[in-house]
Amino acid sequence: MLRVLTSTLRFPRPWRPLETRGCSSNAGAAGREIQVCALAGPDQGIAEILMNRPSARNALGNVFVSQLLEALAQLQEDRQVRVLIFRSGVKGVFCAGADLKEREQMSEAEVGLFVQRLRGLMTEIAVFPAPTIAAMDGFALGGGLELALACDLRVAASSAVMGLIETTRGLLPGAGGTQRLPRCLGVALAKELIFTGRRLSGTQAQALGLVNHAVAQNEEGNAAYHRARALAQEILPQAPIAVRLSKVAIDRGIEVDIASGMAIEGICYAQNIPTRDRLEGMAAFREKRLPRFVGE
Repeated sequence: MLRVLTSTLRFPRPWRPLETRGCSSNAGAAGREIQVCALAGPDQGIAEILMNRPSARNALGNVFVSQLLEALAQLQEDRQVRVLIFRSGVKGVFCAGADLKEREQMSEAEVGLFVQRLRGLMTEIAVFPAPTIAAMDGFALGGGLELALACDLRVAASSAVMGLIETTRGLLPGAGGTQRLPRCLGVALAKELIFTGRRLSGTQAQALGLVNHAVAQNEEGNAAYHRARALAQEILPQAPIAVRLSKVAIDRGIEVDIASGMAIEGICYAQNIPTRDRLEGMAAFREKRLPRFVGE
């Protein structure tokens, strides 16, 4: 049983550090719709993916999706990344969903292939080895909410608007929403929201458990980002391998029966035993000091 489970688990891989980058909310920065930055100083270990397609309200178009997949592939190998934040450089919008104008120009076969790419993108976000946080400072509709649902944690401005509105467009959620929303809210409530295409405010979403935190919006329009960054700062000091293996144990364990879930937890626990960080945590407890985790 354990051998079968081990073969199906995706454990954190050896890391390869990337060069530290800066990012900007300037729409013309490097001409890219997706920008990546690694924060420095006390925030070192936090990486950000900035979605910056103002002309289409961060809609999920071909270039946008390609650049996002490229960014994720690079960041997966960066051992410095302990938390990844998804944020928007477009005020009032997180992600407006699929680019329907692009889709109108596609054949049925092309639409099918593109939707498969979207599902693949959401899977890559979901299995990203470090914790991920969606900072929802504005509209997150359709595929935009599906992107946020693929993240581990969600923070929203109280005035943000979100919903799986595909049925109002003659569609149904096609990038994982029908699977992730029930796991988040339960089957009956997820069905109600999808069947009706209802839109929720950030405050309503928090009351339902759809987002972890809802905060009052500020004049700059980035209150959710600041709360997401504060949440990331709480994660930073913790042992990164233990955090990543906890993510594996939760994500894979919830998909199976309790006995198999316990076996997965045991495999993850065993993976963590020989790490230097575990020994450092024990030594710090014994010596009554803060631990210094290095991710090894």
